[in-house]
Amino acid sequence: MKNITIYNTLKSRLETVSFEFTVENTTWFDDVEGYEIYRIADAFGGLLIQETGYSYPILIDDASRSDIGNDQRKALALLHQQI
Repeated sequence: MKNITIYNTLKSRLETVSFEFTVENTTWFDDVEGYEIYRIADAFGGLLIQETGYSYPILIDDASRSDIGNDQRKALALLHQQI
């Protein structure tokens, strides 16, 4: 496990957590024009969404990859609803 910094939407703050992105818990996306989601992962009872670039993954509570069908557009919409 690695220590990573995430933005927790429930706590409205950054926090350091122990987590490892693996093929079992993460979906990576190719760089597709128009979508800016790098990866999504099931973690901590929610969904970690990370945009491309040097941004922190954002934890969305009560969501999962299966809830959004591993869809990059739905992940982006969910992210915009939360922030």
